[in-house]
Amino acid sequence: MFTSIVNLFFPKTCAGCNALLLQTETVLCTQCRHDIPLTNHFNIKENEAFAKFYGKIPAGFVIALMEFHKKGIVQEMIHKLKYKGQQDIGKTIGYWCAENLKMLPEIQTIDCIVPVPLHPKKLKKRGYNQVTTFGKTLSEVLKIPYDENILIRTQYTETQTKKTRLNRTENVKDIFDINYKYSTPNKNFLLIDDVITTGSTLVSCAQALQKIPNSTVSIVCMAMSM
Repeated sequence: MFTSIVNLFFPKTCAGCNALLLQTETVLCTQCRHDIPLTNHFNIKENEAFAKFYGKIPAGFVIALMEFHKKGIVQEMIHKLKYKGQQDIGKTIGYWCAENLKMLPEIQTIDCIVPVPLHPKKLKKRGYNQVTTFGKTLSEVLKIPYDENILIRTQYTETQTKKTRLNRTENVKDIFDINYKYSTPNKNFLLIDDVITTGSTLVSCAQALQKIPNSTVSIVCMAMSM
C-alpha cells in the first residue's frame, strides 16, 4: 500500500527515455532494454576494448558490457547514475554483467574486485562513487571480495569529460597509488569503472596495482565509448 502511494506521487521513470515505468519494469522500460547496444566482448578475448590497452599494460582480459554513444540510452543511464544519485542503475548493470562473467573461465582466477577510486574531495562533494553499487553487485553474484581500500587517488583532478585525448592522458598520469596496509602479493585483480574512453585512467590504476608483487590485472567496465 505504502509503495503504491509513493509511486502515485513520485512515479518511477525509465533511466533511458524518461517514460513512466510499468509495475513489472525496473530501471529501464522494455523498449530501452531491447534497444541497449551491447558489445560482444565476452566472446572475443582480443576485442576492441582489449586492443586499447595492448602494449600499455599486461591485462588479463578487458570487457565492456555496453556501447556508449553520445545522446544514446547508455549515456543517459550513466549520467543519471553518476550525477543524479540513481544508484539502482549500477546494481542493474552489475547483475547483467555478472551473468555474462559467470560464463568466462578466467573469472575463476580473480581474487578481488577493485574500483577506480575518487579523490576524497570529489567523493565528499558527490557523496558516492558511481561504480560502488556496480562493484558490490558483481561481488555478490560472483562471490569475489570487493575492496575499495587497496587503490587510492593521490591527486585531485578536474573531470575528464571536456578534455582532449592528450590532456586526458596527462590529467591522470601518476595520480593513483597503493595503500600497502591493505595490499598483499600474488593477487589477480579485477579493476572496474563506468566508461572506457581513452583508457588512460585505467592504465594509471593498473600500473599502480602492478606495484604489488606478482599481481595481475583484468578490466571490466559498464560501457565503452564508441
